[in-house]
Order: sequence, then structure tokens, then C-alpha cells
Amino acid sequence: MRDRPSILHLDLDAFFASVEQRDKPSLRGKPVVVGGLGPRGVVATASYEARAFGVASAMPMNRARALCPHAAFLAGRFPAYRAVSERVMDVVARLSEVYEPISLDECFVDLSRPPDRWDVARVRAVAGELKQAVFASTGLRASVGAGSSKLIAKIASDLDKPDGLHVVPPGSERELLEEMPVRRLWSVGPATEERLRRIGVQTIGQLARVGRDDLVLLLGSAHGNLLARLARADDERAVSPHRESKSISVEDTFDRDLVDRHALVGMLDAMSGRVADRLRAAGASGRTVTVKIRRADFTTITRSATLPAPTDEARVLAGAARRLLAGVEVADGLRLLGVGVSGLTDWTQQDLFDPTSPISTGPAAAEIARGAVPGWVPGADVVHAEHGPGWVWGAGMGRVTVRFETRESSAPGSVRTFRHDDPALRPAAPEAEVAPGGG
Repeated sequence: MRDRPSILHLDLDAFFASVEQRDKPSLRGKPVVVGGLGPRGVVATASYEARAFGVASAMPMNRARALCPHAAFLAGRFPAYRAVSERVMDVVARLSEVYEPISLDECFVDLSRPPDRWDVARVRAVAGELKQAVFASTGLRASVGAGSSKLIAKIASDLDKPDGLHVVPPGSERELLEEMPVRRLWSVGPATEERLRRIGVQTIGQLARVGRDDLVLLLGSAHGNLLARLARADDERAVSPHRESKSISVEDTFDRDLVDRHALVGMLDAMSGRVADRLRAAGASGRTVTVKIRRADFTTITRSATLPAPTDEARVLAGAARRLLAGVEVADGLRLLGVGVSGLTDWTQQDLFDPTSPISTGPAAAEIARGAVPGWVPGADVVHAEHGPGWVWGAGMGRVTVRFETRESSAPGSVRTFRHDDPALRPAAPEAEVAPGGG
């Protein structure tokens, strides 16, 4: 354990929903839910206004609609989220060369290099500067936690959300964990929580007082030893420096561990659609499909399969991803899920694949499948030849309704409805990411 709180965990608050509220003035301060809008859709992120009604990530979308029917339900815009994430990581890289992205909206940062005196006061000041720099670059708020380990930094970043900053002084880690429920520890999902409850353990402090041998007997060697260490705030994992990926992939982190295999399959399908979109945009296809899984303890599992020939078809990617997930136990919950494609090439051979493979795609296809106007899904960016840029408010019955506003609009924009085939209306790319004020 370090003797200084020199590991930071940065977490963008309600990330997808916050990007939508930033870019759509009419949604600021209102409930926003982002995720799959089809029959099997699940919530990816909910704004804090929606969370007040009980909406949570990984919740079935139909349940979210029942809890908060007046929310804005949006399909999501992955290119916009990726662009924001890249700006955030650029800010982080200026603070430290040792940082570890663990999803689009969160990362660990190691302040220990170059060597310096990272006492609590200085770490708090640096964390505050980091938050300000992220806001200046993106217009989004982040919560930052700092501690002597990854475990403590991650827990600290959750303590004062949203827009929080919490530094845990070295030596106080056990006191911090004492009364927290065991679910706050990585690797404790619903199944493990229930096993611990049966022996009278509900808090991390109670867990720390259970003998290591008893935990190994109850949970197995690897899991028992891990929890024995974490319950005592013993976490020596290093921050792994960032490395560029040579594949095309997407991934989502859940606000709470997801154990519903049906929901996980739905998310894989949506991610496969997003990967397929990015492959086509890059003029590429790939042969190797990889599913990335991160458990509650940040243990990462990858499963890969090589296809007979390169593809950029969502249904083929989804079929391979489903088969890979089928061999993974999910009872203790997953906090991150991703789909990637490598072995990239610039040619595709589609006819080798079974056309009856599970079709899914991203939220857009889910909407088309249930009868929405082709190509127009809630939240998507559009531009009209006369009225300028806006976004899809809703679509159906051969018509599409658009709210005309941009990130810089001083007030909610006007709303107009058009025929779905109006030649003056076309899809558009998200607004470019520039620092507020044009910097």
C-alpha cells in the first residue's frame, strides 16, 4: 500500500445523458434516458433527474418508461461520446503519462511519476484542477476520488457524486470501508453477496473479520483470497499505462453490476451494430470477434473467435459475440461489456455466413424493426436545408419531428414536423468537439 493518496479515479457523471443534455438545450435539467429503444432495450445511462424516479443503468427500457414516462428516451450517439472521451483522455495525459482508461467515461491516473510529495492537500488541489480542465475542455462535470490504491480511489469517486471530489487520507482506508455494504467491493455480485449474508456478513468491516481460510472454503481459493485482501484495503494493483488499440471496438460500463443474461445479450447485439457502423465508416471489415468482460473486481476476461472470412455485418458479429458470452458465468455480475473486431482488411465476403444469424444492431435498427420511420431515431443529429441543424424528437407514421437547436443555442429550439422523405432533411454528424468558447 502507498503512503500517499497518489492514485486518482476520474468518472464522468451520467456520461451519455450528460453529453445529450449539453448538446440539446431543451433537455437541460430534465430527465434523459439513453439506451436501446427496441423491445429488448436496456438503459445505458440515465441523467440524475431520471435517477430521482428510480431509473438506473442496465434496467430494461420498458421498466424505465414506466417509472419516468415523461423522460426523453434517446438512442444514443456513440461517435459523440467517443469524441468527448478522447478529449478527456487528452486532458488526463497532460497530468500524467501513466493513466488507464477503463471505459469511455472513467480512468485511473497515477500521480507518483515523477516522484513528488503528494500529500492530501496537494492531491486535492490537483484533482480540483483536473475537474476544472475536463469541464473547460468538454463542458461536462466529473467526479474524482483519490487514495492509496485503485480500490480506494474508485470508492472515493462515488462518495460525493455528482461533481464530487474526495481524497482518502492514507491510514484511514479501513475506517472508510468499515460500514460499507460488501457489494461495494469489486468481485462481490448478487451470488457472492447472498453467500456472505448467510454467514452473517453484510458490511466490509464484518468481512474483514472473517478468517481467510473460511473465505477460501466458502468462495474458493482465488475469490476468497481476493476478498480477504480487499476487505482489509489491501490492493497493490498498478495503474496500467494507456496503449493504443489496433482494433475497432465499443464497450459500456454499467452503474451497477448486471446479472441478467437476457439484458447482456441485448447489449451485445446493440454493440455489434455500433461496431458494424464503425467498420463501414472506416471502409474495413474484420475476421476476429472479441468479447470483453469486466467483473466487479475489475478482473477482465476476453473471449475471441475467428470467422471464416472478414465481415462488417452486425448480425454476424452479434452471432459470434453471443456464442462467446454463452460460455461465461455472469451470476456475480458484470460491470463492463464490450465487443471488438480485429484482423481488419478492406474487403468483405458476406455470402459465407448464415443469413439467419441473430440480427441485431444498434438502437437505430431496433427502432426500424418496431415500425419507426427508417433512418430517423430519437436523439439523432440531422440538418435541414432551410432550418439548419437539429435532432430527431420523434418519428412515425411516415413523418419525423425535429427540434432545431445546437449546443450553443441560448434557449430551446423550435419544433417542426416533416415527411420522412423530405429531400431537405438529412442525417448529420455530431457537432465537432471544441473547448467551450472555441478553444
